[in-house]
Amino acid sequence: MQTVADELGLHTLAVEAAETERQRPKFNRYQNHDFVGAYAVRLDPQTGELITAEAATFIMPRALITVHKDEHFPTGDLLAHLDANADLTVHGISALVYALLDFVVDGHFDTVQALDDEIEKLSDMLFDDRHHDGEVQRRSYELRKSLVQLRRVVLPMREVVNTVMRRDVDLVSPAMAPYYQDLYDHVLRASEWTDSLRDLVSTIVETNLTIQGNRLNVITKKVTSWAAIIAVPTAITGFYGQNLPYPGFAHRSGYLTSTVLIVVLSLALFITFKRKDWL
Repeated sequence: MQTVADELGLHTLAVEAAETERQRPKFNRYQNHDFVGAYAVRLDPQTGELITAEAATFIMPRALITVHKDEHFPTGDLLAHLDANADLTVHGISALVYALLDFVVDGHFDTVQALDDEIEKLSDMLFDDRHHDGEVQRRSYELRKSLVQLRRVVLPMREVVNTVMRRDVDLVSPAMAPYYQDLYDHVLRASEWTDSLRDLVSTIVETNLTIQGNRLNVITKKVTSWAAIIAVPTAITGFYGQNLPYPGFAHRSGYLTSTVLIVVLSLALFITFKRKDWL
């Protein structure tokens, strides 16, 4: 890296940023070159984990130099994207920068779409006949974590693209201006979509907790109703189990009276609770 920096006259701070991991997406100007830091992202559908690949880019008058900090950056896909936009290369370095940023932002869009699909599946699980409380909680945490990471990558791209488009930077040629405008629109849409998904995940978590609370209330209501029914025979048999004389004591009539009271009162409570949907 130092050999390349000495050969091309790269600024020390830009080289340091290219060698340091977990940099914030940014655009910096130096004396004889510009520097762009950006992230390519993709979502692992199995784990819900967001996989990021950082790339540092040196923009020179006649060259575009990318430094990949790990093996996750899809270099082959980037080259294919550049080949697909080969007709724009007549506009010089601004076309190469556009192809790079467009490739990165398209990856952001695909990832947001994948997260949206996963969150939609999560929403369907909330009202499934079978309970998926544990899975919903785990998946919600995974997706919320991925959305937080994605937001850190997507939001700064608005500033990056906006700075690149500034006239005083003099990087975008007039012929490429419409393409950059379209790119900036995609960045805004990806940012807004990411924020809306974060709110949606929070709503799903709150809804799941509300459903669990309602389910617990129903269970408590049913248990209380059965306890009330069971209390009837307990009270009657306790009364008739007294060791002292009372009407029907030690006679068949007392046994029949207690039995009838247990059946009638228990049945009456059962019917009442059933009508009120407590059972």
